[in-house]
Amino acid sequence: MAKIIRFVFFGNYFVGLLAVALNFEATLQLGLPYNSVSYYALLFLAPIIYYTYAYHTAVYSTNEWNLRTKWYAENKRFISYSQYILSVFCLILGFQLIYHNYTNILSLPTIYWLSILIIALAGISYYGLLPKSFLSFNLRSTGWLKAFVIGFVWACCANVLPLILLKIETGSTYHDPLLWSWLFLKNWMFCTVNAIIFDIKDYPTDANKQLRTFVVRFGLRSTIFYILIPILSVGLVALFVFASYRGYGFLTLFCNMMPFILTIFIAYSMRKRKNILFYLMVIDGLILFKAICGIIGMQFV
Repeated sequence: MAKIIRFVFFGNYFVGLLAVALNFEATLQLGLPYNSVSYYALLFLAPIIYYTYAYHTAVYSTNEWNLRTKWYAENKRFISYSQYILSVFCLILGFQLIYHNYTNILSLPTIYWLSILIIALAGISYYGLLPKSFLSFNLRSTGWLKAFVIGFVWACCANVLPLILLKIETGSTYHDPLLWSWLFLKNWMFCTVNAIIFDIKDYPTDANKQLRTFVVRFGLRSTIFYILIPILSVGLVALFVFASYRGYGFLTLFCNMMPFILTIFIAYSMRKRKNILFYLMVIDGLILFKAICGIIGMQFV
């Protein structure tokens, strides 16, 4: 069981599940038709390849104290093979989507192409995946901006990609910008808070590298009480206002409140350092919990 848990979480398969779950949540909340199976398969595989590539290119030793870096060192050959296999599947799925929808892809409005470009640049620049001779800028080195970039990419994954694929696969356009803007902002802030909490595990390393994350700049206690909890509290107030505006009932409101309340509780508990699996299972698990709550809440609308 321990090997399975490490495989799922260290191998980033759980991250792929999060991407799909957020898409299902957004699809239901926006009242969109579901996209194709090929899209969801591609959405599951792409984050696995992306995050695994970013981690496994570093040089790790089996003597590392960090369980994840040690796992990458011990399974380097398996990870290399799996990356090739998953990449091949992604290429096949991508070509399939292009082949069946190339007419709609060629006729995409400029705003859609601009959205695709922004998402791609943010994702590539975050880990500095482009050759330094081409672009040396790495968003991770910007410290406090890092969490907002992560939150932005995940919000785009949840709320922008379904609209792009809806246009590609059906030619349809979404027509409720107010609801979409609210859900995008909510996902952006929630995932940003999640990333700030995740930075707590990297506090010693970031401090040594002089990477000015919120935790390094303000300290653990101040980050929890003066950044995380206030942002989440504002999110709760905004949720009440929007739910009232949309006429959501108590059960829908309660389901959407639960992720914020649980995140506040977990943020408060972060005063004591946890191991890496706690962060991967519990902190990242908050995003899955949010998606599940959002899906359940829509059943009462």
